[in-house]
Amino acid sequence: MFPLYDDNPTEMFPLVTLLIMGACVAVWLYVQGGGFSEEALTGSVCALGAIPSEITGRMGGAGHPSGAGPCPGGGMTWPTLVTSMFLHGSWMHLIGNLWFLWIFGNNVEDSMGHGRFLVFYLLAGLVAAGSHIASAPDSPLPMVGASGAISAIMGAYLVLYPRARVFTLFIIIILIRVFPLPAWFVLLYWFLLQVASSRMLEPGGGGGVAFWAHIGGFLAGVTLVMVFRSKVLVTAKRSRSRVRREDLWGRGWW
Repeated sequence: MFPLYDDNPTEMFPLVTLLIMGACVAVWLYVQGGGFSEEALTGSVCALGAIPSEITGRMGGAGHPSGAGPCPGGGMTWPTLVTSMFLHGSWMHLIGNLWFLWIFGNNVEDSMGHGRFLVFYLLAGLVAAGSHIASAPDSPLPMVGASGAISAIMGAYLVLYPRARVFTLFIIIILIRVFPLPAWFVLLYWFLLQVASSRMLEPGGGGGVAFWAHIGGFLAGVTLVMVFRSKVLVTAKRSRSRVRREDLWGRGWW
């Protein structure tokens, strides 16, 4: 099940959403070599990725001797909580994150305004990174990607627009169909999938996926949206979309 787009139009130009997307692409191409240079990719991940054991000061602790992991030399510590949000590990990692950011980010920015949305994104990203670090404080593996902050955007979208339709791709063996589903169903399904996945893994594991960053980011978004949303913008948008919501109720999308 993969979301393709929603039917929730925006009222303002999504400036910050596009700037974040542009920053991620620029970092991927010019700092990480677009994935074509193994040296640039590995060097950037080690130097600018968030390594839990370095941030917590547990590098060389029990189970993780000094020099263990892909980054024996280490990099920065606390600044990587921010820099890691703009790094990615592959083209698919980058494209997948930016796809979700575009689907849900423009509407959340619409509800907050540009400045509040930027602060929300960065703060929620920090909470997401902190959740991952708390789940694996001894891990020598660097965490990179915008998915923690994007998870927060998805949590905020759930609170703001639970009945908006999200057109979702289903692939079942040879059957490929696109269905319009209510946002609350798509987002809660995604969140429960992260929780289930995190429980099946050993602490500090994840096969390269920081599930606890997704969980922490999502919950941060659900909570912080009540502080960062602009009541004026949300009220105006909901007033203009009342007919659409009533139509959704009439079709049973509850």
